[in-house]
Amino acid sequence: MTPITLSPTSPIPLYDQITKQIKDAILRGDLAPGQALPSIRQLAQELGTSVITVKRAYLELEREGMILTRQGLGCFVAPVEKGHLETTRRESVLAPLRQALAEAKRLGMTMEEVRQLFAELLKEEER
Repeated sequence: MTPITLSPTSPIPLYDQITKQIKDAILRGDLAPGQALPSIRQLAQELGTSVITVKRAYLELEREGMILTRQGLGCFVAPVEKGHLETTRRESVLAPLRQALAEAKRLGMTMEEVRQLFAELLKEEER
């Protein structure tokens, strides 16, 4: 599993940081369907956080259909249909873009100004 990095000074709760990083690893294909995740206790120890924090992250991932818990066996990456995986990846990118667009509208920016900003960002990324 790819290492998880927690920032205790971040305003994002620790369980959300864990959830996002595991979800991202699944969406990137770093964690394959059926792959075992560390036990809640093991991951809590590795991250230096409480068992409750990791359990909450795992419960959220299970609620989202990203992982499965098998009683007595542990937690595993859920088998996800490729179409669902693509939809989830797409929505993960669209959500912050929608927020940015709403913020631009709130600040009175025109759609052309937003397009120009996005084009600038894309050019920066290509470098």
